[in-house]
This record gives sequence, structure tokens and C-alpha cells, in this order.
Amino acid sequence: MQRVGRHGRQPPEGGSMENGVGQEPGTPEPPGPSAPRAVRARPRLVFHTQLAHGSPTGRIEGFTNVKELYAKIAEVFDISPTEILFCTLNTHKVDMQKLLGGQIGLEDFIFAHVRGETKEVEVTKTEDALGLTITDNGAGYAFIKRIKEGSIINRLQTVCVGDSIEAINDHTIVGCRHYEVARMLRELPRAQPFTLRLVQPKKAFDMIGQRTRTGKSLGEGRVASGKETLRLRTQGPAVLEEGPSPSEEEAAQRVDDLLESYMGIRDSELASTMVEAARGSPSVAQLAQGLDSVLGEFAFPQEFVAEVWAAVCHPKGDKE
Repeated sequence: MQRVGRHGRQPPEGGSMENGVGQEPGTPEPPGPSAPRAVRARPRLVFHTQLAHGSPTGRIEGFTNVKELYAKIAEVFDISPTEILFCTLNTHKVDMQKLLGGQIGLEDFIFAHVRGETKEVEVTKTEDALGLTITDNGAGYAFIKRIKEGSIINRLQTVCVGDSIEAINDHTIVGCRHYEVARMLRELPRAQPFTLRLVQPKKAFDMIGQRTRTGKSLGEGRVASGKETLRLRTQGPAVLEEGPSPSEEEAAQRVDDLLESYMGIRDSELASTMVEAARGSPSVAQLAQGLDSVLGEFAFPQEFVAEVWAAVCHPKGDKE
């Protein structure tokens, strides 16, 4: 996904790469005798990881996007990458506020949540809205991020936050993006039962043995130090950059809320992309044109784009 306006450090032309981060090429030594020059070590970005239901701690490095990250985790624990539903940062719990998105703090501890039991539930759509908010892991699995209190889905005790939606009426949706799944659910007819096939994350009590002697993971409750993060990209190398400012985080939260309201999805990385695009657009029309060029598959409605522009550029209803 193309990014706009963030202060990322891209590698210079001709620079070498390690762990997806650009390094400056060495400068040739001047002719003639000179004192030996110390060689600058290339930084190695190594992250610690565990399976959320319990495992030894592994070390991973050398990934530039979410799919490569999952492949590295799978290699460490000798599982298939398709077993990983999603990852959380610094907690083994199914905490949707700690989901791994497009950025990882350099001190973050990664917990991978893998496939557990499969279940099927029959739902009758008695209202237009089911009360689900969908997100995805960037590697082919859409899952439930939020369930609205008092909604149709909230009344079904077997459906939980963190469940991956594998099929709707036996039609597999593996490989679909969150907005596609949300649209499928919206388009289901009212008063007609349908079936959801869900996969829940593996629970800690399914494991053989203990997580640790104290039952607490090594990375549990860890708080990243500093603001530097590794930005993962759908295309191109990862970029080491400063984390978002408080105002950027607030703007991204407002846009994420609009995504949920209009489309039934939450996606912090998509929201950040839209914030950057809005701040570089002097008008709603130019923002719509910019979003269409890089995010055309979403087909954002005009009124949504206008609200995004207002939320980012005039968050308090300021007048030009």
C-alpha cells in the first residue's frame, strides 16, 4: 500500500538492505595511508515472539511485511503460516487494542494467536445490522474485532471477539479483505437464516505444559521504550521511522471510527494512510482523487470522504 507524507527513512539509491531497513553505502577511502576507520555495524532488528497459548520464546528478524512476519514466526515454532490468525503486541490475551497492524515498536514483544476449535453458528438477520465490526490480519484472514452490545450477534454466546470468519453459508471467505466480508454480511437478506463457520484462537488451557513457572509470559505487560517503530508495507521494504504524534494518533482514531460507522470495519493502518492523504489535500475533491488512486478497491462514498477530510483538517468544526 502506498504511503503518503510520513517521515520514514528510505534507503538511498544503491544502498544495501538488512531486515528491510536501508543502510548507507560505505564511502570510499581516500588514496594514501590513513588510520584504520571503524566499521559501523549494521543494526539488526530482532524481535521476541511466543505463541499466545504458550510456548518457548523465539527470535525473528528479516521480515518486511505481515506475510513475511507470519512466515518467520511459523518457522520458529515449526507450524504453517496459515495457522496464525493474528498477532498482539505485549499481551497474550485476545486484546483488540493491542493488535499488530502496520507498525511494530522496536521493543515490542509479539504474541501469535493460532487456530483453535472450529464452530458453526446459525444466525437469523432480524435487523439490517448484525452488530459486528470486522478487521483482517493482512494475510488472508478476516476476524471479529468488536461486537455491539445488544446486537443480533451479541445475543449469540458462541460468537466471540477474535473469532476468524472462515465461511458464510459454506462459501469460504479466506483471502477476502475485511471490507469485502463486511459487505457480504450487509447484503444478506433479512429474516433468512445463514450459517457462519468460525475459528476461535487456541486457548491457553489447550496447551501441553505451562507457559512459564509463574504462568506469565516473558513479554507480558512490556511497554516499548522510545517512539521509533518498524513500519511494515504491503509493497516495498519496511521503513524505520518515528512513531505517530499525539495529534496524528487522535486523527487516526477519528478516521478509524468513521470506517467502522460507514463500512463496518476497523483498520488502524488504513486510517493512518487516510490521515496522511487528507493532510496533503487542500480540498475534499483532491482527497477523493488521491484515495481513489491508491485505495480505489474500497470505493469510498463521497460523504465518507468528506467526513474524513473534516475530521483530519477541521477536527473541531473550524471554518476556513
